[in-house]
Amino acid sequence: MGSVTIKLPDVGEGVAEAELVEWHVAIGDVVREDTVLAAVMTDKATVDIPAPVDGTVEWLGGEIGETIAVGAPLVRLAVAGGEGEAVVAAAPAPHAEPQAPEPEPDVEDRAAGGDAPAPQAAPQPRPAPARSSAARPDPGAPRKPGERPLASPSVRRRAMDAGVDLRRVPGSGPAGRISHDDLDAYLAGGAGSAGPGRLAADNSVSEVKIVGLRRRIAEKMALATRRIAHITYVEEIDVEALEELRAALNRDRRDDRPKLTLLPFLMRAMVIAIRDQPLMNAHYDDEANVLRQHGGVHVGVAAQTGGGLVVPVVRHAEARDVWGCAEEVARLSEMAKTGRAKREELSGSTITITSLGALGGIVTTPVINHPEVAIVGVNKIEMRPVWDGARFVPRRRMNLSSSFDHRVVDGYDAAVFVQRIKALLETPAMIFAES
Repeated sequence: MGSVTIKLPDVGEGVAEAELVEWHVAIGDVVREDTVLAAVMTDKATVDIPAPVDGTVEWLGGEIGETIAVGAPLVRLAVAGGEGEAVVAAAPAPHAEPQAPEPEPDVEDRAAGGDAPAPQAAPQPRPAPARSSAARPDPGAPRKPGERPLASPSVRRRAMDAGVDLRRVPGSGPAGRISHDDLDAYLAGGAGSAGPGRLAADNSVSEVKIVGLRRRIAEKMALATRRIAHITYVEEIDVEALEELRAALNRDRRDDRPKLTLLPFLMRAMVIAIRDQPLMNAHYDDEANVLRQHGGVHVGVAAQTGGGLVVPVVRHAEARDVWGCAEEVARLSEMAKTGRAKREELSGSTITITSLGALGGIVTTPVINHPEVAIVGVNKIEMRPVWDGARFVPRRRMNLSSSFDHRVVDGYDAAVFVQRIKALLETPAMIFAES
């Protein structure tokens, strides 16, 4: 009987370390060749690490959320038919799709190094605890988040009358089902009862480790707010004419054309406004004190996914009409939400749009997508009373909440930029005339 220590392989060009985001095995598991052992995340993608040989897991080299250097021990397997210890580097799983990397690739690099993670001792077998209706865990320790306790309606009614949270009551029945005896035992211990008709206090505290994409987002937001001097400019826009035009275009559109939303019109308005103010379509390198103005307008569209915020990029919006922008937005949104977006589709934006649709609120203060210098935030459209000089009339209006890097964009320039966009959206025919 021998052992094989599997090292973290080189998971990408120039990558010196990776974050451990998921274990697919535990100590004692029997694995076959190509069984996925773990998932690691770099600043480019999430990659599965498969087993190179058959064996039994006898050691895991880190905790979820730890950063592991390329070449450091990751897993040790006990293998049959050998003696001594061998060290191999696993090959990353083939065809691994990038899984929602961070909004931009410019998070500061961290140097690899340090000792390998300390081995985890194999756990000793523990006898199964005896089940008893009288045995109770700490009243302050609820079930797992989202776990629904199993109980009959009569038990639930009694618990509600007694002010007992059934998530805190251990059940002795099949699959943890809570019986009247279980509830009686819990109440006899003086736990949870706050009197008939009263609600019980919940003093529990749950710890959620920030790992993977969520940690990348946290790092990105901290970097942006630490290094960028934000200024936010809010303007109200009348979108009555735009909404009428959009509805007409959608009603008469060809079958091969996508449905138009507000975003394609906003993209085209931004492209036109950038022609007069190219500094808005730029990256600011604050270490070299260089502002890099881009000719191509690559619009990032912040999108919420199950794993967190990502920013698909509509490249060369200056070369697309509203239909082309709409088609690309729809395609990228679907790719991002299903985790199939490629790295190049999620990086390289030069200016960003952020929108929460109907949940957009009245005013927001968007955080700039570092190292860009501008972000345009779309708030919800709502019907508002507008004075036309003689009476109040209902008009569809919305706010644009836009943030700028005040180190390189003056308040006057920010106002001119937003006012240009406002004029184009309020008279949407100008978007087509100037395109």
